[in-house]
Amino acid sequence: MTALHDAGPGADLAGGDPADSDLAGAYRYCRQLAAEHGKSYYLATRLLPEQRRPAVHALYGFARTVDDLVDVEAGAGRPAADCLAELDRIESELLAAVAGAPRTGTRAVVLAVADTIGRYSIHLDHFTDFLASMRMDLPGAPDYRAVYATMGELRGYMHGSAAAIGLQMLPVLGTVTAVAEAEPAAAALGEAFQLTNFIRDVGEDLRRGRVYLPADELSAFGVDPDLLRDCQGAGTSDPRIERALAHFVAVNRDYYRRARPGLAMLEPRVRPGMTAAFELYSAILGEVEDGGYRVLDRRAVVAPRRRVALAAPRLLGSLVAAVR
Repeated sequence: MTALHDAGPGADLAGGDPADSDLAGAYRYCRQLAAEHGKSYYLATRLLPEQRRPAVHALYGFARTVDDLVDVEAGAGRPAADCLAELDRIESELLAAVAGAPRTGTRAVVLAVADTIGRYSIHLDHFTDFLASMRMDLPGAPDYRAVYATMGELRGYMHGSAAAIGLQMLPVLGTVTAVAEAEPAAAALGEAFQLTNFIRDVGEDLRRGRVYLPADELSAFGVDPDLLRDCQGAGTSDPRIERALAHFVAVNRDYYRRARPGLAMLEPRVRPGMTAAFELYSAILGEVEDGGYRVLDRRAVVAPRRRVALAAPRLLGSLVAAVR
């Protein structure tokens, strides 16, 4: 690793070269995206070593741009063919930028994330896998999926939508072991967070015509999309739904158990912040349980006082490490 690499994005981008200025501006744009649209995420990055923050902003900016294209623009009525073509252009720009093509005409988030990929030796497959899963979320696209028959099918989707994000982040966060040794836990943590989203957001996803929890496991409890829609429309629950969700909470907790050993593999300075995120996100499952599994008409959230109680010791550890 060169001294220039050690300096991190931004430290060597302030010179007079126009291309370098463009790259510096791309990182600033990604930081602005995180600050404006991912406030909790942005605050969490403040606990990371300063030289690593721009790379994390770049990863967020790229993912946010793609996610908005699929969920916001498509949801607002932009034709699926246009959104799919835009996803293809983003992927083409990324492949070209990583290969060292001229930057002219390349969007800022792609410039920043391509530079981050090179600086931290992140596998490009983690980004193409992410884009493949995003196509599965785009209504009207050939690969669109509104339901998943089995957990195996869902995990195929989560590999790109969640595990790949953890694998992108891992080289940036840094490890005390070989990166390859920490990858299974990082992937499991991404999937654990994603499955928590699916459990918490059953009602919201249902209103958008999607059921992410696998159909065969729902069916084992007598649950199907019609029952979910009926209960959502009536504002009621059903013991079958509650039992199914209790099952998925247990499955989700197993993902967290498999991910936990990876926290000790992270570099000490980032460990407290990631542990706080782990504990805060996994606590959502307890809120689902305490709320009687009422996820069709409300969203389970961890109360502010409990968030402070869970996170404060870890965040204090991060702050102490940051000033040493």
